[in-house]
Amino acid sequence: MANGPMIEIKAPALPESVPDGRIATWYKKAGQAVARDELIVDIETDKVLLEVVAPVDGVLQKIVKGEGEVIVSNELLAVIEAGASAAPAPAAKAAVPAATMVDKSNLEVLMSPAARKLIEENKLDPNSVPSTGKDGRITKEDVVNFIGGAKPAVSTAASTSSIPSVPAKAAADPVPPVAAPQGARPEQRVPMTRLRAKVAERLLEASQSTAMLTTFNEVNMQEVMNLRTRYKDMFEKKHNGVRLGFMSFFVRAAVEALKRFPAVNASIDGNDIIYHGYQDIGVAVSSPRGLVVPVVRDADSLSFAGIEKAISDYGVKARDGKLGINEMTGGTFTISNGGVFGSLLSTPILNPPQTAILGMHKIQERPMAVNGEVKILPMMYLALSYDHRMIDGKEAVQFLVTIKELLEDPARIFLEV
Repeated sequence: MANGPMIEIKAPALPESVPDGRIATWYKKAGQAVARDELIVDIETDKVLLEVVAPVDGVLQKIVKGEGEVIVSNELLAVIEAGASAAPAPAAKAAVPAATMVDKSNLEVLMSPAARKLIEENKLDPNSVPSTGKDGRITKEDVVNFIGGAKPAVSTAASTSSIPSVPAKAAADPVPPVAAPQGARPEQRVPMTRLRAKVAERLLEASQSTAMLTTFNEVNMQEVMNLRTRYKDMFEKKHNGVRLGFMSFFVRAAVEALKRFPAVNASIDGNDIIYHGYQDIGVAVSSPRGLVVPVVRDADSLSFAGIEKAISDYGVKARDGKLGINEMTGGTFTISNGGVFGSLLSTPILNPPQTAILGMHKIQERPMAVNGEVKILPMMYLALSYDHRMIDGKEAVQFLVTIKELLEDPARIFLEV
């Protein structure tokens, strides 16, 4: 038989801030046919999940790097024979590894971006889809089989377990029982994802290498809420469906405060201080893989609509695992909103080399004394964590008070006063 040209599949070029990655999931096995632009492997870095697709139609002849192996930029992952066809299946079909139905109601549901897209398009409950991927990850094939009515072999014990399925390559190891008798205390050891490990590393770095302090204040959100209620419909209609949220007010208030207190917008590099003449605002958002911080570039030049659209687009990309590494690098200041999860008060942790981070919290009605009278007002606690090596306490307090004053009288944001 004539052989087609061999095409090398290499890892994407990684930026200097991401030294390596790890093979998360192979969606094809050696000898299987692949189609051009079909997802064949996921690479997990400490920032994003990268998808590698087939450049041509053909057959995956060889996998060089298996699941769990560490890779670097442009390293050879696999070889595809272009234009080839997969060998016909034997008459007696080999048994397909059984998918495991697990109860994921109390766990983070891991899935590939392609699987997530199919689940959302078909309005499926991810907890009901059997998973065969690494560490209990739902793959695209799992969703396709589920939609098509394929019935994997599922044991009664496994269907009631809250423990993820064990990866195939770990099958030789002792498998923890999936159905424990009453009174037992089952455990399972699983490796951290690279993102979770990186978050842990940076949090530890922030606590050990910075002189972090936090100052608190509270803001009356009534004026912002009135403005939003009055203009949100007009805003959405004028800006093609972009919704007016609270975050744009906070970003614009932070930009104005950063201009007045440049030390809060600076970073420390060794014994040097770098003062940034621009405001790139990182906005912490939750993704299925953990907390990520995409950066709204040149926030000082963006309108409210531009800020809202950028944040909305980042939220969708984070959910779908589509955030690029360049979208999460840099940033001169960060805003974190724990209020969306119900947090009333917390201490945000610095994102080095940045020297400050603003924490937003839940808006809650509280009785407040106003001109000798008690009024019920929608109040939010604000927290500013800062590196005391760079920022004095007086400067931090004044910065936070500036944000409070701008939000309580939003016209000052537009007038820059």
